[in-house]
Amino acid sequence: MDWNKWLRQMHRWVSMAFTATVIGCFVVLGLGRQESAAWVFYLPLPPLFALLFTGLYLFVLPYGSKWRSARR
Repeated sequence: MDWNKWLRQMHRWVSMAFTATVIGCFVVLGLGRQESAAWVFYLPLPPLFALLFTGLYLFVLPYGSKWRSARR
């Protein structure tokens, strides 16, 4: 599998994990347990940072390929 395809697939799976953790945070908030489970609200941060870095790479990827093809 190509590096870019692998990264795109990882970005998709991490986005699903991020969505699930955010939904879980809202469920905990709805149950009224925000005092006892404050660490739950930090759970979406690692997938969010992974989405940030992979998303920025995928955003810049087309511009980099145009720049490389223009240099040839």
